[in-house]
Amino acid sequence: MAGASRTGNDSLGIQALLWTLPVLLLALYVVPFAGVVSWSVTQPEIGFAQYWRILSGGDMTNVFLRTLRIAVISTTITVLVGYCLSYYWVMGSRLRQTILEVCIFIPFWISVLVRAFGWLIILRDNGMANSFLMAAHVITEPLGTGRNEFAVIVGMVHFMVPFSVFPMATVMRKIDRRILLAAHGLGADPATVFRKIFLPLSMPGVFAAFVMVLVFSVGFFVTPAILGGGRVVMVAEAVFVQMFQTTNWGLGAAMSVVLLLLIGAIVGLAYRLLGVRSFVG
Repeated sequence: MAGASRTGNDSLGIQALLWTLPVLLLALYVVPFAGVVSWSVTQPEIGFAQYWRILSGGDMTNVFLRTLRIAVISTTITVLVGYCLSYYWVMGSRLRQTILEVCIFIPFWISVLVRAFGWLIILRDNGMANSFLMAAHVITEPLGTGRNEFAVIVGMVHFMVPFSVFPMATVMRKIDRRILLAAHGLGADPATVFRKIFLPLSMPGVFAAFVMVLVFSVGFFVTPAILGGGRVVMVAEAVFVQMFQTTNWGLGAAMSVVLLLLIGAIVGLAYRLLGVRSFVG
């Protein structure tokens, strides 16, 4: 009897532990999100007017289109740069690997605010880049690289490259080197080995990195707000403005819901087209 009672108590304890995480997720995410959805259809009046404003082709629609365009461009550049870094990190000599490890991990020690303001100092009209080019007589007037989409993309790429490296490097490390050696032994040149063997085998990591970076990029706030200077407004900044400056809580909530649905659609589409194996290598 005592043993059965102890077993029953252990089972109850295990059940309690298993249900703790779902209950926390429900309390911390689902319930607040339900409140946001409620605001989107009740503020300032009941209805779907805020969603219609987003989808009707006005300023809010342009904000979403701009966000997607910048996110896709920055994600593409990030994955290309990250792939090169991952390749040399995995396939390079020990010295090269050490140097790349330092370059990859150092950005994690620097605040996103510090990095954004650093790029602002470099790219503004009287910043370091324009001053150097004008002193070298390469240009005669500033290029206008600050507070525009170019500056936002540069800042986003710089922030996201380290995140893109890890999934690609993980997949590359799993590639059997004997396959590459066999291809070399059969007379394939390095370019052919890379194009026909290494690149296809590393594509799961590329897909995973692309989706992860794209999801992060769609919701970027700090970097576009600083480097865009109010001229390049993305969705996250627009939500902040509607919530805390214009106090239009209904529109801000509706934009948040649409943004979350957009991110969910991106992840769901990637999962459906590529499958879970593409994300785990």
